[in-house]
Amino acid sequence: MKNISKFALCALVIGSTTLISCSKDNNNPTPATPSLYTRLGGTAKVIDPRNPNQMIEKGRLSYRSVVDTTITLIVKDIVANNPGNFSAHFAPLVSEVSAGNTTNVAVLSKNITDFFSANTGGATTNTYSGDSMSDAHNPALNPRMGAKATNANFDKFIGYVGAAAGKNGVTDPAIINDVVKVLESLRTQVVQN
Repeated sequence: MKNISKFALCALVIGSTTLISCSKDNNNPTPATPSLYTRLGGTAKVIDPRNPNQMIEKGRLSYRSVVDTTITLIVKDIVANNPGNFSAHFAPLVSEVSAGNTTNVAVLSKNITDFFSANTGGATTNTYSGDSMSDAHNPALNPRMGAKATNANFDKFIGYVGAAAGKNGVTDPAIINDVVKVLESLRTQVVQN
């Protein structure tokens, strides 16, 4: 994977899954908790609502749906000029969309969906080949990023993700908590201001 250290990948995968642990009675091992990707639908194929002629994994569809709704919520705040919106962070993208070019919104959605699908249990069928989280969120290295993120920005982003999850039917507190754990594991890489 381009620009993602194996250590960071391992930490993310370990952070989003629970390993098998054995009880004192070796004949009754505690079963492993399925990966987050599996709990979001896994590799079972369903018809892609965007393209009825194609199939998509349920886990990937779950991530894509939440990612797209998160992007929509962020854009709505920017358009409404709500306090604390992410207009500075997404200035290059907002400028393109205002000019009628939505190509890079699709690229952003795909990259985020790839990242979370591949790193939370779906790596056998999903890959991420984008920048590291540090590079992707550093405006000096990524011209698509308009400003560095603060802890307050990151907290707000987690709120967007939570709202987007709810809008897409992901309401299980255990899954939401695991999603937050995965996001929190990325905080030091994303927050650079």
